[in-house]
Amino acid sequence: MRKSVIASWLAVVLLGAALLPGSAAAKGKDDDMEFAPDEVKRSPPSKVLERAIKLYEKKDFYSASIEFNKVIMKETSDSEANRQRAEFFMGKTLYQMGFYAGALAQLEKIVNAGDAHRYHGATLKWLAALSRVLPETSGILEKIGTYQPEQLDDPVMAEVRDELYFLLGRNFYRKAKFDESIDLFRRVGNQSPFYVRAKFFEGVTHVRKYEGRPALEAFKEILVIAEEKPKFYTQDEIATYQELAHLQMARIFYSTQQYDKSIKYYEKLDQDSPDWLNTLFEASWAYFMKTNNSKALGNIHTLNAPYFETTFWPESILLKAVIYYKYCLWDRALEAVAEYNQNFKPLRQNLKEIIGKYDDNAEFYEYIQKIFDNKAGLDPTTQRLVLSVLGDKTLQKTFDWVTELDKELAMLQKADQAWQTTAIAGEVLAQLTLQQSLAKADAGKLARERVERLMDELREWSRDGLKIRIQVLEAKAGNVTAQAKGEQISGSHKEEPIIVDDEHFMWKFNGEYWKDELGYYRFRIRSKCPEKGAPR
Repeated sequence: MRKSVIASWLAVVLLGAALLPGSAAAKGKDDDMEFAPDEVKRSPPSKVLERAIKLYEKKDFYSASIEFNKVIMKETSDSEANRQRAEFFMGKTLYQMGFYAGALAQLEKIVNAGDAHRYHGATLKWLAALSRVLPETSGILEKIGTYQPEQLDDPVMAEVRDELYFLLGRNFYRKAKFDESIDLFRRVGNQSPFYVRAKFFEGVTHVRKYEGRPALEAFKEILVIAEEKPKFYTQDEIATYQELAHLQMARIFYSTQQYDKSIKYYEKLDQDSPDWLNTLFEASWAYFMKTNNSKALGNIHTLNAPYFETTFWPESILLKAVIYYKYCLWDRALEAVAEYNQNFKPLRQNLKEIIGKYDDNAEFYEYIQKIFDNKAGLDPTTQRLVLSVLGDKTLQKTFDWVTELDKELAMLQKADQAWQTTAIAGEVLAQLTLQQSLAKADAGKLARERVERLMDELREWSRDGLKIRIQVLEAKAGNVTAQAKGEQISGSHKEEPIIVDDEHFMWKFNGEYWKDELGYYRFRIRSKCPEKGAPR
């Protein structure tokens, strides 16, 4: 019987924008990020450029953008050096106007020009500022990743050097260049607010390299920081990384068959953690491997409580069947397989129909939005099942990018009518519209892949359920292989004791769930298998 693989064991937790510095911190501090080359300072600007810079300094960004665009479009006598200066200022201006996607598109031109552009180095700091307000699916990491770590040695980068080490490390991680990413994560100073993030990603990078010991060391460092509570971390932020470190450590210990340690760290996450249900499911496997099946079945009971109707744990039902099989409780094992078939097997066809509705990914994105709004006409169970896989962090970041573009397009439509008729407004509109179209297609494609993956998993689990059922029926008929006999829990196996401490008491489950009981359920289970060596 194949042991199920928990797909999330070695999965990297990709953190959302909520864990990055807020946009408020990005504003108001970046106006000094010009660092004009000497050649530019010696080249006299045109009256138009002078006027544009003064308008920028007065925070009249709409008017400034019009004047900068004249210089960029070569409507003035400005030199190439000053035209590049106008391009750089245009990126800053769009940022200050709140057109972050537009600013990224403008600064991308400077990035692509490389060292040939006088403001190529200075642009890096503004890319860092944009990374705080744009999701990584915007392509911001790829732009930052075009720079070399050595370029951060410039003294003018001191203020954002640690942040950029972290971002460059993230870019190398995304490209599976793990040694380079670890080196960059380790360069982040321990007095930087990015230190704990860097340590976390250093740890998960070692996990990707199957290096358990250095991964554990990185995660332990996070736990030390959590105890020290440095002032430059918020309480919520440090608590989040502490939970993530506990979860990753539990997975590492499980993968090395250190089940007691694995359980220890799984149980450090409480009900308030967004990963709590994941830990219950994964810990149930650790308990199963320890033959502590009273707790494994208790966790499964919690996972399928009515409190969690928006989450689905099909594999937990099959694990329950496997446990009963090993205790020779044939009827209970068959009941668990039947429970899976009744609740989940028909849903695969429903998912297949959803996938087939739209071939175009952008149209599929719009359909997914209807599902989010509960306007797709799906039955409640299928609706909840689809939503359960659309909460994926990577997918959410892709949707966030579409939301940002929608917001900026709406903001443009509400701008001053006179400005909307200008050339720069037209260019921004064209860029945002193009990016929105591409982003919707990407979001739709990713959402389709998530639903398809769920459909494939249901198919595999159905096959597993069929295999379990066949083995149970064979065993029930007395046809048990030597290998299967070796896997059975002997009838002489002592029932696991249920220990109750002074702060709790035992209460028989009567069919009614209480929230404060969740996670504490235990099953009394006694094997009906023959004792080892006894005749059958």
